[in-house]
Amino acid sequence: MPTDRDQIDCSVRIVTPENISFLYEVAGPCRRLPAFLLDVGIRLGLALAALFACGLLGVVVGQAVFGPLLRSWFVLEWFYGGLFETFWNGQTPGKRMSGLRVLGVDGKPVSGLQAVLRNILRTVDIMPVVPAAALGLSTVPLAIPTLMIGLVTPALNRRYQRMGDLVCGTMVIVERPGALAGITELEDPRAAELAACLPAHFQVDRKLSLALSTYVERRRSLVAARRREIARHLAVPLLERFGLPRDTSHDLLLCALYHRAYIADHGAGKERSS
Repeated sequence: MPTDRDQIDCSVRIVTPENISFLYEVAGPCRRLPAFLLDVGIRLGLALAALFACGLLGVVVGQAVFGPLLRSWFVLEWFYGGLFETFWNGQTPGKRMSGLRVLGVDGKPVSGLQAVLRNILRTVDIMPVVPAAALGLSTVPLAIPTLMIGLVTPALNRRYQRMGDLVCGTMVIVERPGALAGITELEDPRAAELAACLPAHFQVDRKLSLALSTYVERRRSLVAARRREIARHLAVPLLERFGLPRDTSHDLLLCALYHRAYIADHGAGKERSS
């Protein structure tokens, strides 16, 4: 039996002071990499645009213009992520396109100070740096970032927080659509077979209907262990009520109830209207 401290998947549960529980899926390094690369590409495009604009300005005034170019690069390098995450509710363009968002570890929206500081501390993630000469690159008079802190730190905590997240109390989550859309198709044919064995007089009330629709809509993104954990609380009393074998799959029972409440009744309604 998994305990509350067991790591089944990438989900973490946040309980607010008002005793309201939220379940978030934290984004691991592989999920965050596309967003990072998109933001790097956008920053590079903006830097090239600034270089082009400063070049045109230099042609107009007849001399090289380095001041605006350096200021533009400074803002892009140190405040691109912080400013976007402050005013876009925890998202940069790359995170928005990738479906990610930065939140506080208490589930609250990220503040401006948290957003700016976590991005400034990104420079810590590239540490330590190794002289290029030590790698046999004698022609490159630069230090090569190893990214070791950025790779190791997320692997040591269950929220996959890098150093900036740990210092600022933030985490990156996968954003899920809030609304449920339409009737979900069930891929397991056993759900319809089990639905036919349920008592004909049983009616799904409004609260159970909402719980079933939410579970079936989101179960596709859940691993098997998480499905069993969630379905058990609702399925165990229903197994006793229906007189079904105790080894009946809890996940399958909820799918069968969903089939009874939405798919079977919906189909019967269409037959009656035709």
